[in-house]
Amino acid sequence: MRAARCTRYGPPDGLEVAELDDPAPGPGEVLVRVHAAAVNFPDVLLISNRYQVPAPLPFTPGSEFAGVVEALGPDVAGPAVGTPVAGAVLTGAFAERVVVPVAGLRPVPDGLDMVHAAAFHVTYATAYHSLVTVGQGTAGEWTAVLGAAGGVGSATVDIATRLGMRVVAAASSAERLAVARKLGAEAGVDYVHEDLKTRVRELTGGEGAHLVIDPVGGDHAEAALRALRRGGRFVTVGYADGKIPRIPLNLVLLKDAVVRGFEIRMLRQYAPDAVAAGDRALARMVRDGMRPLVSRVHPLAEVAAALTDVAERRTTGKVVIEMR
Repeated sequence: MRAARCTRYGPPDGLEVAELDDPAPGPGEVLVRVHAAAVNFPDVLLISNRYQVPAPLPFTPGSEFAGVVEALGPDVAGPAVGTPVAGAVLTGAFAERVVVPVAGLRPVPDGLDMVHAAAFHVTYATAYHSLVTVGQGTAGEWTAVLGAAGGVGSATVDIATRLGMRVVAAASSAERLAVARKLGAEAGVDYVHEDLKTRVRELTGGEGAHLVIDPVGGDHAEAALRALRRGGRFVTVGYADGKIPRIPLNLVLLKDAVVRGFEIRMLRQYAPDAVAAGDRALARMVRDGMRPLVSRVHPLAEVAAALTDVAERRTTGKVVIEMR
């Protein structure tokens, strides 16, 4: 099979596509023929050895995929060979085949093709649980979303709007804010040219946001925390800026704010009921027409270019690799 390979840590241009032996599923595992795999920012961090969990060299990057079951490991009862599935792994998805624990697979929601199925679950589950399970957002609340045109950000704007929240999108350009508005954002802040705290407070009638979802981090995190109203909630989801923020705790005290973190692998482990409820809610939204925003689709041979675009934030929504 063909697979992208990281043989040394560094930027995406160090990746190569190589021929590897087909993997075989072991006990509790399933072999999936991958049709499409989505690029996520943690993939960029993994190949540069900057992620919270290191990946030993050499490895195949890629964490989110959709495909068809090709073989079952010993004692695995299903899903049946030929079943369309989507799944997530830490590494291994940028390949024509991947072995994954059967518990890590889920059916492809009705209405999604393979490209959109690959781009769906990680970002949309992250968005849903950040907003609802962790953020406890409700209809009518002002919700500020940082990085609102990126993968997680665009999904968060989409879901928040569908749940009746009033979204203030924050992004780095007018063009990216236009993407967020098409997804339902009520207002926008260009945080390169505008003061984030001041504009969010102005746009929310002077009170500030009830909820902030932050997949960006860096210097924008503190400004977004300052944009909360008293008793507001701040959910930190990731650090696409590349810098983990240091928050003055006196801001939390003075605002009586709640600051929580969200990491999807931990939720699956410790809150399976919440995960199941989220999957049902997302499936209903897909039936109602929700689709992930996919801005670019690359063949496997262009995997380095795809990761470079994501690393340099030249894209909106999701970038997908097709195994062609």
